[in-house]
Amino acid sequence: MSASTDTSSPISKLRQLWERKHWLIVISALLLAVIVIVGSVLLLTSPPQKEVFDGLPHSYTYMEITTPQKVQLHMMSLNPDDILLKTAGTPLRQVAAYGINGGFFYGKDLLSISIMNDNPVNGAKKAYGSGWFNAKYTRGTLVWDATSRKFSVQVVSSGDELIVADRNHYFAQGGISMNLGHEELWEATATLEHLPYADERRMRSGMVYDNADKLWLIVTPTLCTAAEFRTAVLQNVPGEDREGIYLDGDGSSQMNAAEVVLTGDERSVVQMIAVAIH
Repeated sequence: MSASTDTSSPISKLRQLWERKHWLIVISALLLAVIVIVGSVLLLTSPPQKEVFDGLPHSYTYMEITTPQKVQLHMMSLNPDDILLKTAGTPLRQVAAYGINGGFFYGKDLLSISIMNDNPVNGAKKAYGSGWFNAKYTRGTLVWDATSRKFSVQVVSSGDELIVADRNHYFAQGGISMNLGHEELWEATATLEHLPYADERRMRSGMVYDNADKLWLIVTPTLCTAAEFRTAVLQNVPGEDREGIYLDGDGSSQMNAAEVVLTGDERSVVQMIAVAIH
């Protein structure tokens, strides 16, 4: 006859506690695995973040190119009549408009020319920080003369110096001359115009036109020098007789497009080059 198991002994009680703890560990591990799997599925199947500019009508064409040197260009092409220079005051992603960042700034002051029809976008005409001046330096300023239907890059320090046919019909965006058509001049000119961090690898933005009056808004999230960015533009932006300007860069290099959102370092920018809604 077999002896009955003594379940009241200390050893038996310890064994029962261990078995219960073992099953609790197993069940907890299974529950955790289920939670992780469900969470992963929800993340993969959840809808993308809705942007404040989603669904807006727009008149640009988007193109993305990665050069053999691994510089990634995101480009929006449009007609000059579809450009609207405006203030931002926040990271671009929070602005309900398609477009890219604009000129240089400090705090809330705009340090680059940004003028629509003789009105600076960030304050009163001839006021500091309003967008009437390229502060401190004469700098390359991309101008669209809507009356004569011509682009130009004019090296000026203020809106007073701009040459246009009709002061009521033009826009002017300040930056730094790229001199795309003058290989022998661009580096010396960029130095004279005080292009920031030209030899450092930074994110970059630019604005380029061609002889067919097509305008390109360009941002690269690739860390590259000014020369590398300019070379990528020369080799990949379509059109003939192109010319353009560098815009503010690094963390300010931001783009709102239906196809891509580039946030730079998510800093607030004072001004943007927006796609107008007609």
